[in-house]
Amino acid sequence: MDEDVAVAHGAVTAQRPRLEDVAAHVRLSPATVSLVLRNAPGPSARTRNRVLQAATELGYRANRTASLLARRRSRLLGVLLEVRSSFHGELVEDLQAASEHAGYELVLSPVTRTRDEGRAVETLLDFRCEALILLGPGASQARLAALGRQLPVIAVGRRVAAEGVDVVRAADDQGVAQAVGYLAGLGHQAIAYIDGGNGVIAADRRRGYRVAMRRHGLTDCILVIPGDHTEDCGLRAANTLLRQSELPTAVLAFNDHCAVGLLDALSRAGVDVPGSVSVVGYDDSPLARLGHVNLTTVSQNTQQQAEQAIEAVIERLDKGRSVAREVVLTPRLVVRRTASSPRPSG
Repeated sequence: MDEDVAVAHGAVTAQRPRLEDVAAHVRLSPATVSLVLRNAPGPSARTRNRVLQAATELGYRANRTASLLARRRSRLLGVLLEVRSSFHGELVEDLQAASEHAGYELVLSPVTRTRDEGRAVETLLDFRCEALILLGPGASQARLAALGRQLPVIAVGRRVAAEGVDVVRAADDQGVAQAVGYLAGLGHQAIAYIDGGNGVIAADRRRGYRVAMRRHGLTDCILVIPGDHTEDCGLRAANTLLRQSELPTAVLAFNDHCAVGLLDALSRAGVDVPGSVSVVGYDDSPLARLGHVNLTTVSQNTQQQAEQAIEAVIERLDKGRSVAREVVLTPRLVVRRTASSPRPSG
């Protein structure tokens, strides 16, 4: 490349091209170029072609932030998610499809080991999101109610009683009860439960397990093993069970990640699943559907939850609904290979 050309090329690409650069390139006013780039009426077809060709050649991209600031509405929806949750990943995919159909775009803000929920929410507010969709939020009722007074808030996956906050969730207690009922129907009595730790979702699933066990006359067999929502939790639970004099014939886990950790530990210990111990997860995440896992689990139907969440947004922002509402969906048991009838004793 010629040195002068190289210098000129560097000058063009050193900083992001502006609308004024496009206007200078085609020798038109910035106002005319702006009309073309916004697809507004006025400029001729020939002028439009010239401007669009120049914008492509220069690599011009509209400054979205400035554009949003100039508009009264951003049409951005903020989504809070747990970055390590494959279930939340599926929800986001379905939310993306539903929001695009409704003419909105998503801004994602993850909760990580070093970034708490409060900071993640503040980022979404800074982006001028018109509504917040919080996936399994851990914030207090008071904090959620305070957010709900600022803008529409939709809590997905968690039971919330905060004033002004919409809720879309699965009936977790019913989902766990389905799993217990299925195992009891297969002939299991010693059905253990690996808990999900603190939080409303964990409490609902734990309650569902206890109630279902009592309903099936298995009160004396109730066994809740402390845990959380990770694979490590499943590993620790397996070690606890393996130290006991007798294994339960079935184990129900708080979620699929926990169940997979349990499956791994049992496999390493030479315990046959489902021959010796049946295992059931919760969420029907992509992990559960892997061929070598093939986990019996409870589906929350992410697509339906996402569609209901976006519908709640539309009702709030476009239709003027002001009264909060709750949508409770019925979970569905998905039977795969990790659960079967218990082997006859002796």
